[in-house]
Amino acid sequence: MSSTNSTQPLITPREKQVLSLLAEGLTYGSIARRLGISPRTVDTHLRRLRAKTGAANRMQLAVMSHLWGNSSMQSAG
Repeated sequence: MSSTNSTQPLITPREKQVLSLLAEGLTYGSIARRLGISPRTVDTHLRRLRAKTGAANRMQLAVMSHLWGNSSMQSAG
């Protein structure tokens, strides 16, 4: 059995980056430019995060990020 905290899903380092920037209030386009990826890829990362967390929208993701304290979130990779 895993010893990770069940309230915080395992996320990839890139998902963590995208989530952190979203929580700072950046748009998909701004996140994409900052990370050197396409806005579509940003959307893909956020869709995966919503699926992992059960969040209904990006606002809920941003709130979760702040509640968890982004630096303490579990990384999968």
